[in-house]
Amino acid sequence: MARRFRRRISSLAFSMQKAYWKMVTAKPSTFVTAVLVVAASIFLLGGGIYDLLEKPLLLIVAAGGRIVTYYPYALNEQFLVESIIVMVIYALGVVGFLLAYQSTKYAYRSRQAYRLLLVGCVLVVIAYIFIERSLLARWV
Repeated sequence: MARRFRRRISSLAFSMQKAYWKMVTAKPSTFVTAVLVVAASIFLLGGGIYDLLEKPLLLIVAAGGRIVTYYPYALNEQFLVESIIVMVIYALGVVGFLLAYQSTKYAYRSRQAYRLLLVGCVLVVIAYIFIERSLLARWV
């Protein structure tokens, strides 16, 4: 009985050591690392920490049934919908930059490179305009 228990414990210790060694020496792919860094950046820039800590209101329905998605005349408060919209717009800008980057890989197919660059630049400009508009909407 004791021999069986010792063998099981040593086997458990060996398998735990093996699993720990695999976790320590694992090298994640660059793509996964880049996606995680970009997602974390978008989350932080969009106000995700504020949303987690403060638990803001989703939105407000004003008189006449009008939906208010931004907190007027205040830069230090926001609604949850505003934060989500900003995160989506930032993601749109990142996709635009990625498309512009991908266009450099098609040097011998100039038409495809031009289209990718054009779509990427349009997405970046749209994201910039929407972000600026959402900031200016607070003061109007």
